[in-house]
Amino acid sequence: MLWKILIVLIISMIPLVELRGAIPVAVGMDLGLPEWLVLIIAIIGNIIPVPIIYLFARKVLEWGSKVKWKPFKQFCNFCLKKGEKGGQKLLQKAGKHGTYFALFLFVAVPIPGTGAWTGTLAASVLNLNFKKTILSITAGILVAGLIMLAVSLGLFKVLFN
Repeated sequence: MLWKILIVLIISMIPLVELRGAIPVAVGMDLGLPEWLVLIIAIIGNIIPVPIIYLFARKVLEWGSKVKWKPFKQFCNFCLKKGEKGGQKLLQKAGKHGTYFALFLFVAVPIPGTGAWTGTLAASVLNLNFKKTILSITAGILVAGLIMLAVSLGLFKVLFN
């Protein structure tokens, strides 16, 4: 059972995949874990990298954008631009007072390109308040997890029953 828990935990920590991939994998593969446990593990796995991303990602990406190895430099520049673009779009749509609610919605709605990694990177690039960012993103992860569990359970029941 520990291996099954680790599978869900690790998948939910992967950038761009996050719990949006971990929950459907756990449900679709029928790992034998209760749905409530899959949800909790995926949420925890998705939350774990958030403070690390906020505190260190921007610094690492800025450093990486100055290195000589071109593929790494391009990757770092891509991530910085994506974070900056996402952050500016967030600010434009939300205005100054709705930024954290918009960040919550950005993470909560499970569509490609959104999620805790991108949202946290954008918040870091914009120098948003650490505590408010963590709370907004955590709330978004909770909602995204509930949505993905509901969709996964419904989809797999329709397909395989």
